[in-house]
Amino acid sequence: MLDFTVSLILLIGISPIFVTLIILLAIANKGTPFFIQKRPGKNERIFSIIKFKTMNDKKNVHGNLLPDKDRLTRVGAFVRKTSLDEIPQLINVLKGEMSLIGPRPLIIAYLPIYNNTQKKRHNVRPGITGWAQVNGRNSISWTKKFEYDVWYVEHHNFLLDLKILGLTLKKVLKKEDVNLSEEQTSEYFNGKN
Repeated sequence: MLDFTVSLILLIGISPIFVTLIILLAIANKGTPFFIQKRPGKNERIFSIIKFKTMNDKKNVHGNLLPDKDRLTRVGAFVRKTSLDEIPQLINVLKGEMSLIGPRPLIIAYLPIYNNTQKKRHNVRPGITGWAQVNGRNSISWTKKFEYDVWYVEHHNFLLDLKILGLTLKKVLKKEDVNLSEEQTSEYFNGKN
């Protein structure tokens, strides 16, 4: 209920920014402002995560997508750098698919390669931000991210969530750990790294 209420208030409060970004990203991406992808949520139930689309779909002569750095739009770089690409996930929270705080929902391809400990991250709803995000995000190894995710699952409580929210705001305002660079996404998890 708290997730729903806070998300609704946030969406209403930032609606002018939300609408502006939809327009700018629709122009930059030729009509497609949103990135929607299937992700596993609580109990590995699949849902469609919604984010702002920061890269276009430009392809090479062979029909393959160009590298991330060549597809990242100017407006997309700004949206990613300021973490505004996460705003549409408030809709996922309103739908009950996500929480404000929890382990980040990763891609479905990782499900078969998690070990039993790493799978515990799916015992709670995924979050827009989480313990791993405020402790390094993309600057830490996958092993460390999973350690933080599982620790959160085993220790989460209201005060810890408040602490994570506060640390998230601080990191967003300082633009800390926002991405590996403006040009790339996270390293692919192979079950070992």
